[in-house]
Amino acid sequence: MSVSPPSPTTAERRLTVRPEDYSLLTDLYQLTMAASYIGEGLERQQASFELFVRHLPESFGYVITMGLEQVLDYLENLRFSDEQIETLQLTGIFAQVSDRFWTILSECKFSGDLWAVPEGTAVFANEPLLRVEAPLWQAQLVETAILNIVNYQSLIATRAARIRDVAGDRALLLEFGTRRAFGPQASLLAARAALAAGFNSTSNVLAAFKLGRKPTGTMAHAFVQALQAMEGSESHAFTAFHNHFPGAPLLIDTYNTIAAARQIAYRLDSGEMDLHGVRIDSGDLAALSQEVRSILPDIPIFASGDLDEWEIARLLSEGAIVDGYGIGTRLVSGDALNGVYKLVEVDGVPVMKKSSGKQTYPGRKQIFRRVENGQLVGDRLGLSDERPEVGEQPLLGLVVRNGESIEPPDSLESITKRTISNVALLPSGARDIETPTPPVVRISEALSDLTDRVSQKL
Repeated sequence: MSVSPPSPTTAERRLTVRPEDYSLLTDLYQLTMAASYIGEGLERQQASFELFVRHLPESFGYVITMGLEQVLDYLENLRFSDEQIETLQLTGIFAQVSDRFWTILSECKFSGDLWAVPEGTAVFANEPLLRVEAPLWQAQLVETAILNIVNYQSLIATRAARIRDVAGDRALLLEFGTRRAFGPQASLLAARAALAAGFNSTSNVLAAFKLGRKPTGTMAHAFVQALQAMEGSESHAFTAFHNHFPGAPLLIDTYNTIAAARQIAYRLDSGEMDLHGVRIDSGDLAALSQEVRSILPDIPIFASGDLDEWEIARLLSEGAIVDGYGIGTRLVSGDALNGVYKLVEVDGVPVMKKSSGKQTYPGRKQIFRRVENGQLVGDRLGLSDERPEVGEQPLLGLVVRNGESIEPPDSLESITKRTISNVALLPSGARDIETPTPPVVRISEALSDLTDRVSQKL
């Protein structure tokens, strides 16, 4: 007979994720499968799971890997408290499982290995971003959280890298996506991924402080409207904001963009104001930016308002004169990255999936990359015990051994440099945002032979 779990306290009802909650940040079937593995006496069997993207998102020629630091934090803090175990027991769902399951949960600590591609690396379809090698029940249990971490951050990092590539290295890119991100936690991860992929700053104050950065921003239309209503003019709004934040960029499109620019030009000429930028958030951004530049020739112009890589490319093709972009909604949302986490080996036996349209390659794998004259020539997907061919470099490296991290995570600055250099290595076809042509990933002879053998057995 099942008993209802105890009602959560007010603190427990807050939908924030703390390290002590990581064990339950999973889908139920991960726990029921783990219980079944343990019940069958398979808890000591070693298994290998790989996370990869089956198909690149539409119009994407590559994916930038991101989220490894948070994966390491998750694995390091994976524990089950007595209260969590009791709550699971009270659901009645696990009434038939062996006591051994509860004992193992109470002693839970990730004890496996983690192989991963460094954050900021460009990868392609079917290439493993990471591989977990651990006791079968552990490797299964961590699937949901790892996919959650890596899929979202890699999506944002890829979008951010594409936006940086289109905007050019001189443009300032500001992450403005907090209000459109898929929840408070997602807003922090989106800010991190954007900064790591080449953005200059974020407006999210909490994210900026946690990442050791200075937050940036301008003002909202509401401020201009409020001051205009109470003090009589848009000019009063500009004066008030400038008095408290001298030099801060002003939002000039609340009423009439060109009239506001002329008003500011007059005050600059008279020495009343020292300004570091203006922002335009609506209208014909290309035409407005040109006219504003003619009025304010020495003032940086920032554009915002549902921008993405395609819109920035269009603006540039129409002669827009923009020094920086505020990117929000279309950076932090959009189609999901379809990263999957699949079993490739258990107890030393390579396994594969043969479902139509979802076939996987068996065995533990390695990506061998060839770069010549500053250009990515191509990748070879092979087995992990293969040796690199002349001129190749393996991408997956061991980052956790027997549950312990080998070295500290990369800094945000080093990930940013890696992202930018990886995008620069890509052939132009992969960087095209309209009809990209990703490089062909060659399958090694050894992997091809193994796939044939395993497939025939199935």
